[in-house]
Amino acid sequence: MEEYFVHESSFVDEDVEIGKGTKIWHFCHIQKGARIGKNCVLGQNVNVSTNVRIGDGVKIQNNVSLYEGVELEDYVFCGPSCVFTNDLTPRAKYPKKTIERKKTLVRTEASIGANATIVCGVTIGKGALIAAGAVVTKDVPDYALMVGAPAKQIGRVNKYGEKI
Repeated sequence: MEEYFVHESSFVDEDVEIGKGTKIWHFCHIQKGARIGKNCVLGQNVNVSTNVRIGDGVKIQNNVSLYEGVELEDYVFCGPSCVFTNDLTPRAKYPKKTIERKKTLVRTEASIGANATIVCGVTIGKGALIAAGAVVTKDVPDYALMVGAPAKQIGRVNKYGEKI
């Protein structure tokens, strides 16, 4: 018996680690080399790309893609349809043969709102709260409250996500 749940409509490639108690729902794809911690929940249509790291207790809502270079520490929340990038200068007609993926790190207990965009190469600090629709282009301090496009800090939050 498996120690985690994967819905029958989802695909899990070889060489993937999934922690005990994790639930992966409809139409997800977990790609080679991905590592997912214990007690995580991945909603419908989540893509976890090659070599992505996800800590324990992470909640990823529907329609989120985590591209190579993204790391989520423990208890991170990703709201519906939030976006992570991994290439600052993408081209369809002139694709790069090799690309150094910019690392994006989301620290423990940070939360990202629905439809927020996280541009690659940033670190989102511990417990930070990114508002729905925000566009994060620079590093975010611990417990910062970020809004807008580009995102700017308008305050701080406590460990419960309440504005202080």
